[in-house]
Amino acid sequence: MTENPRPASFGRVDADGTVYVVTADGERMVGQVPDSSPAEALAFFERRFEALAVEADLLSQRVKSGALSPEEARKAVGNLRTAISSANAVGDLAGLTARLDKVTDIIDAASAKRREEKARLVEESRVRKLAMVGQAEKLALSDDWRGGVGKFRELLEEWRALPRLDRASDDDLWRRFSTARTAYTRRRKAHFADLGEAQEQARAAKEAIVKEAAELADSTDWGATATAFRTLMERWKAAGSASRGADDELWAKFRSCQDSFFGRRSEVFNAQDKEFQANLEAKTALLDEAERSILSGAGGAAARTAYRDFLAAFNAIGKIPREAVKAVEARLQALDAAISEADRREWARTDPQTRATAEGTVNLFSGKLDRLHDDLAKAKASGNANKEAQIQASIASVQALLDQATQTLQDISR
Repeated sequence: MTENPRPASFGRVDADGTVYVVTADGERMVGQVPDSSPAEALAFFERRFEALAVEADLLSQRVKSGALSPEEARKAVGNLRTAISSANAVGDLAGLTARLDKVTDIIDAASAKRREEKARLVEESRVRKLAMVGQAEKLALSDDWRGGVGKFRELLEEWRALPRLDRASDDDLWRRFSTARTAYTRRRKAHFADLGEAQEQARAAKEAIVKEAAELADSTDWGATATAFRTLMERWKAAGSASRGADDELWAKFRSCQDSFFGRRSEVFNAQDKEFQANLEAKTALLDEAERSILSGAGGAAARTAYRDFLAAFNAIGKIPREAVKAVEARLQALDAAISEADRREWARTDPQTRATAEGTVNLFSGKLDRLHDDLAKAKASGNANKEAQIQASIASVQALLDQATQTLQDISR
């Protein structure tokens, strides 16, 4: 961590415990630490400054290591700069801000390096795209009907992954590549259009698919058979086209097998959905009743016994629709948490030590508030406006603490 002057040299503590930080624009109040010595109060806000300093050092290290992009780093520096400017902390806040300026210089250098890297990648992309255009134009004149398709696909995927060039250069190279690919595709289609063997192969493949589909049509193994039909459909699409009449006839047979299986599966699943929905309604009714009856009590052993009885009845009911599971489990967890909270509150309410501690805290802040009101009256009588303002600020702080302590005592007494 960078060596800095001690934070304490940038702050002071008033007699009433108010702590100030000293900045180039003068003093600024940062807060109070009730019931603490001046040294303890100052140390509290010094630790806040040290935390900011650690955060600044960590940010500097992350920027230097390249863990953040320049955009992310600038945003992080801006956020930390804002936090420092308004921090309720005691220390060299101006010096800490100056350290962020050095981090900004590092970010600027990183941005310049990234621009250089981007330019290098664009130039490499230009060289590679020129080579790919040459490959595509050579391939367009070849008779590699099977391997050429895969090669063009690889080239296209690689092209899309490369950085773009300037628009004119990129468009010109893409036009040459696309023209070569289109020329190859047209020649390939013309070649296969003259091959009647392709249609015969497709017919034989689809007859085999129809035969397998017929064997699956009466299956009740719903999951595996559905997967098998999807595989058959993929094979059907990959088989290509037979003659028009043969294709239509085979498709009608294949579709009939599919409809038979999936129609029966839908009937079974619909019946199952009704069962699951009925289970959901039963479980929801139990939950509604449990939330009304169990949570309306005072908690304790009776509530726990009722909850165990409820769980036994709840778990005896079968499965529910998958989409409802998360919401039902959330209600169960909320019910259990509510019972636990009721137990905790009951214990806290009946525990003498807890109540005594709460009453002592209320009395402590009440006494301090009375003394502050006496001091305020003296300050008004003496006409000391500055002292009066300081005491009023202390009164507001102590009053907030008293309100909080009183609320805690009220909660315990319920």
